Amino acid sequence: MRPNADSVYRNALTAFLGVRSSGRVKGVWMGLALLAAAVPAATPQAQEDAQARFSSGVQAVEVYATVTDAAGEPVTGLKAGDFQLDDDGRPQTITTFAEGAFPLTVALGVDRSLSMAGEPLRLARRAAEGFLRQLQPGDRSMVVAINAEAEVVAPLDAPRDAQLRAVGALDAWSTTALRDAVVKTLDRLEPEPGRQALVVFSDGTDRYSQVSAATMLERARRGSALVYPVVFGREQVSALSDAARLTGGRAFALRDARGLDAALGSIARELRHQYLLGYAPAGRAEPGRWHPIRVRVRGQEAGAWRVRARDGYVAAGL
Repeated sequence: MRPNADSVYRNALTAFLGVRSSGRVKGVWMGLALLAAAVPAATPQAQEDAQARFSSGVQAVEVYATVTDAAGEPVTGLKAGDFQLDDDGRPQTITTFAEGAFPLTVALGVDRSLSMAGEPLRLARRAAEGFLRQLQPGDRSMVVAINAEAEVVAPLDAPRDAQLRAVGALDAWSTTALRDAVVKTLDRLEPEPGRQALVVFSDGTDRYSQVSAATMLERARRGSALVYPVVFGREQVSALSDAARLTGGRAFALRDARGLDAALGSIARELRHQYLLGYAPAGRAEPGRWHPIRVRVRGQEAGAWRVRARDGYVAAGL
């Protein structure tokens, strides 16, 4: 009988943690999914603490990878030997491998600013409600209302039905600080264990952010969450699309309701069919330096399959 996703995840982590006892590695196991101690969020000091924690104690790295075919559908059934993983240009040995719907902590950011009034907000509420209903019982979620602030209207410990009611009660108000909201929400997700995702429903308008696009992208790529922006009524917003690309997520641009169900279905299928690749970086990791990573499927370098994964991490001294 095929083990369920929770047991696969626990077994993978047990095997991976064995790497720590084999030599002079000390400290906290941290990687691209950042299994970390709790960090306060949404304050300047908390942001500094989160960044410091991400930049320390890297001994083993884990990467969540999504593989899709030419039609955009997930490719399943791959084995560890099917993947080529390079860290800083050097091939790595994959020591832990698992496939499945790993436990997920997800933040749903719903833009409720005045530019979303009417049909866009109605679509955003519908999308958020549909996404919540597709989550598995073991997944955790929170709802963030975005305008000039990033207000958590339904926290991680709220029952799912209460989160649905919170989404349904959102109305349009105030201006938009979208980039600020992305950064604050990533900060709130950061201390949570395991796989993380941020799904943003917005028209992409940003009139009030204090954070630049470059700063938002740097925060996203150094974090742990996959970013999935769903933009209504216009073309892709480059900063949001870049955040998706850098974190291994995917961006969607919808002109009307016709593509909404397909977009939600694509995100849900991807999150149910991902690969966990774990490795101990070969060679000395230079503290404080960005280490680019690249994940490929062997034989598909120029093929129709596409692999999406986080593009790197910051190494630190032991």
